[in-house]
Amino acid sequence: MKLLKKLFGGLNITWPKLILFAVICGVYTGVVAMIPALRDTSFQDISITFECWVLFAIILIVNSKSPLDSALKVFVFFLISQPLVYLVQAPFHEMGFELFKYYPPWFMWTLLTFPMAFVGHYMKKDKWWSLMILVPMLFFVGYHYMNFFGEAVHFFPQHLLSALFCAATMIIYPLFIFGDKRLRLIGVAISVAILLAASVWGVMDQRSHTYDTSMLPSGSETCGVEYDDSYTVSLEDESFGKVWIAYEEGIEDYIIKASFEKVGDTKLILTAPDGAAYYYALTVERYSYHVERIQ
Repeated sequence: MKLLKKLFGGLNITWPKLILFAVICGVYTGVVAMIPALRDTSFQDISITFECWVLFAIILIVNSKSPLDSALKVFVFFLISQPLVYLVQAPFHEMGFELFKYYPPWFMWTLLTFPMAFVGHYMKKDKWWSLMILVPMLFFVGYHYMNFFGEAVHFFPQHLLSALFCAATMIIYPLFIFGDKRLRLIGVAISVAILLAASVWGVMDQRSHTYDTSMLPSGSETCGVEYDDSYTVSLEDESFGKVWIAYEEGIEDYIIKASFEKVGDTKLILTAPDGAAYYYALTVERYSYHVERIQ
């Protein structure tokens, strides 16, 4: 509790400290984005989504000395950290410095941080309108929570840590930004309401939490079988989703379509009209798969 109180208003963030913090955040984000073992996990979310950056911005805002100080420090923090994310990766990435084509949206957000942080400083005034300044940020983080929670439910345990991080920070913000007890209680109530609604929607929104792909074209080397729509295809574990055979106009041949709903290992079974079955080991990841004939 003491650490959180110090973090949300008890820090003396000088310009050298700010610059060092921005460099550390940018380099760290660039490094984790390159680690293959962390692909599609919570640890790489910092390089894609905003929940961690919202926390960093709020820490700078609540420890600022004036609205202008808040705006300048948040702006400079993002101006340094975001390009560094791409600069760190460029020498090791196949795209090289072309990676910077992904930077313009982050630069637009960087420009927006100046007015947002200027207004955000007034959260420290402990007035009813201070809570109104925080509420949009709670909804913003709540939107991230909804996506992460849905991912964790449908592709457990992927992005579970990010969902927990979002939920925790949404409760922490009103509790430690405000001194007024009523503001804290109302803020927490709003956060809980957002989390409950986002949890329900994250579970129900099936369309956002499937992995749709195509695999094993008829007669391909991996498939090893010439098939058509007289064949059938299935998964040994049907909880992984659905598979079916379709004719692909682009390649003028048959292909197996899939809509996966979880990650892990199972078997894909291709069955001929005469009952002959062909088995394939299938590993499903969040946005990729590996398939290999075994029988």
